[in-house]
Amino acid sequence: FFGCCALLNVMGELRYPGFDANLWWIDLRVLPQSLVTALVCGFGVLLLIFSLQRSQVRWLRMITAAFAVFFAIAVLLNGIQFYVELARGTISSSFPVPLSLFIAAAFFGIARNAWQDSVIEDNRVRWIGIPVVFISCLVLFPILQVFCLGKTDYRRPADAIVVPGARAYADGRLSDALADRMRTAVELYKGGYAPKLIVSGGPGDGAIHETEAMRRFAVAHGVPNEDILVDEQGLNTRATVEHTLPMLQSLDAYDVLVVSHFYQLPRIRLTYARAGRDVFTVPAREAYFLTQTPYMILREVA
Repeated sequence: FFGCCALLNVMGELRYPGFDANLWWIDLRVLPQSLVTALVCGFGVLLLIFSLQRSQVRWLRMITAAFAVFFAIAVLLNGIQFYVELARGTISSSFPVPLSLFIAAAFFGIARNAWQDSVIEDNRVRWIGIPVVFISCLVLFPILQVFCLGKTDYRRPADAIVVPGARAYADGRLSDALADRMRTAVELYKGGYAPKLIVSGGPGDGAIHETEAMRRFAVAHGVPNEDILVDEQGLNTRATVEHTLPMLQSLDAYDVLVVSHFYQLPRIRLTYARAGRDVFTVPAREAYFLTQTPYMILREVA
């Protein structure tokens, strides 16, 4: 799984130049990018060989183990940095466990198995086990992203706050989900975190557009109308990113906060990153547990 993930992300840079998707599981930006790409590619190839080849010569296993230990230590340092930022108060989290700890444990396990030449002799177990574990990782990895990244609050002084839309009823009332987002965004604005609020969404259930309902809510809760910008074309996350980028540029907004529910934040951050913009995500403060949350989390896996 990690071998495929690493190599596919490197290939993805060809489509999105400057976008390093491998940052989602390891941060090696202290090294030159060309060296990082070479290390990740080498590690990815070694992992695939180690996964699929039944037995290996000792020197190749030792190289695999050394790479795994190197990456495990690097990821572990990323996890330590998470706790340093928590201690400093730079970030906060209701799920204070970084994804790095899970990945470091996996890499140390791979290193141990490579060093000891742990081989499953039964081919039936291998060829059933490989796809089962692979699919399990494919589901578990984004779920951990949802909780580890989505539950982390990166609020800080910024230039603008972006709020993606959710359902607005025919009479203009906000759905509970949208009210959670707008309430959090208004709190950030009134707390002095940013001078501008951008609301983005699509049509509501009736004549009142989602963004109009969002604007009315913000004004009713003390945000001056002149500090609210409206994007009526935010039909989905990609559309919100595409239409808010020019608005942010017109505001000369460098640091941007994006407020949404925790399960949506990894995808939002990923979409902005692919468009060449880093944003700081803030999970909406939920008035109560939304019954659709489990379904929404599973939907985000895809």
